[in-house]
Amino acid sequence: MDAVTHAPSTEVLRAIVDAASDGVVLCDADGAIVLVNAAAREMVPGDVASLLDLRREPGETYETAAGDRLLRVRREIFGIVHQAWYLRDVTAEAARADALRAERERARFLVEAGRRLSASLNTRRCARAATELAAGPLADAAMVVLPPQGMRRTAWLRTSAAGLEEGEIPVTAADQVPGLAEALAGFPPVPSRWLDPQQAPDWLLPAGFGPVGHLLVTPLPGNGVPAGALVLARREGGPSYDEDTETLVRVFAARAGAAISAAVLYQEQSATNAILAGDLLPPALPVIEGLELAGSLRAAQQTALIGGDFYDVLPTPDGPLVTLGDVCGKGPRAAVLAGQVRHSLRALLLLERDPEQLMRLLNRALLSSPTPGSHVTLVLAAVKGGAIDIAVAGHPAPLLLRADGVVEEVDARGSLLGAIKSGVLTLRIATIDLDSGDLLLLYSDGITEAFGGPTGREMYGATRLKTALATCAGLPATAVVERLEQLNSDWLAGGVFDDRALLAIRRSR
Repeated sequence: MDAVTHAPSTEVLRAIVDAASDGVVLCDADGAIVLVNAAAREMVPGDVASLLDLRREPGETYETAAGDRLLRVRREIFGIVHQAWYLRDVTAEAARADALRAERERARFLVEAGRRLSASLNTRRCARAATELAAGPLADAAMVVLPPQGMRRTAWLRTSAAGLEEGEIPVTAADQVPGLAEALAGFPPVPSRWLDPQQAPDWLLPAGFGPVGHLLVTPLPGNGVPAGALVLARREGGPSYDEDTETLVRVFAARAGAAISAAVLYQEQSATNAILAGDLLPPALPVIEGLELAGSLRAAQQTALIGGDFYDVLPTPDGPLVTLGDVCGKGPRAAVLAGQVRHSLRALLLLERDPEQLMRLLNRALLSSPTPGSHVTLVLAAVKGGAIDIAVAGHPAPLLLRADGVVEEVDARGSLLGAIKSGVLTLRIATIDLDSGDLLLLYSDGITEAFGGPTGREMYGATRLKTALATCAGLPATAVVERLEQLNSDWLAGGVFDDRALLAIRRSR
């Protein structure tokens, strides 16, 4: 059979083209349009030829706009002498793809916002992160205005192409910005189309910003109270804020407000804790003529500054009363009890100065405490010139380092405070003479009961402490405490330890 070498008739071509589900534009070898089916005319009511890119190779696909439609065009060889251009309306498909990309971008933006906003519990850093995140994706200039803080002034931070700026404004200045006073009060945001950007005052924008085209003001929701307001500005000629963008801004503002509110709460709690803990920290040791005083305190919880061990030096007309103690427990609860003991001693000193009587009064106070487990070990040393009266209650006996290097254990003993419900307290008081160069060391059992050494399970013990103290003869009190602390820390080698306290009293002359 001979091969077909002639083109089909026009009627056959029309039948084939009209049967196609896609739009079809049929051209001859020179590119002149021969037929256009109904689907193609519906897609392109005007000049179809303007859509045909003759530079495209057969089999190549490209996209082009036809009015408000997006068409996907594919060029193919059709028969012997014709070429066909297949058209498909992909407007809805492209819109769905654009919407999906936009949603993914919004999701990525919010994930990054959550990561950066949660990275700090500092109010200024959170506010700065909020402006830096918003500047660019959401605005040409982004400002966070924080709630007023006394003196009727409020702080603000702004990020734009000019960089980060910050300052303060009077609270009354918020009324100059449309919607800002309402946002700072926590009212719902006003849609941007209702705000007149021409009313924005000069201080709201960075220098050289130019005319404002679009303004959006959104409250930053906090923990029960507003955390501030977010002000976004776009230059004249830029895109307006549509409904989707305003929704994104509200979600972002909620996250920024939560972060700022958490930072404010954390800083308030930290300030409160610092005030409360300040009275629980070891005091600055006084300067006393003829004596050297040095102390060291290490809490078991290494992240904390306070614990159950404590020391203090209380002035009296007869001479200082030196105390070192250890309360039951660890951490803040123990530190509170330690603070109560210290304050109780200060109050009792107004009525009594004798160490033995002070122990008995303090024991009665602890027994009447509503807090369970109010048990305390304690050493009281009343310094009167070169003589020291020492009372010990359930605590390791102090060590006396003589100037010649001899170490003696003070012969003072007593029962634990706050432990025996009958109120009976057994005490054996000792009086020592502290000569020139001698040193009295008070310490807690966290020193001797520190587990470490080569195996990590051996207790430091009183013998090692005495041996170490003997090597400190002639050293100043500060050097003695530092050396003993270092030797004990080396023994621990970074292991777990209890609260540890050292207090040295040295007679300098």
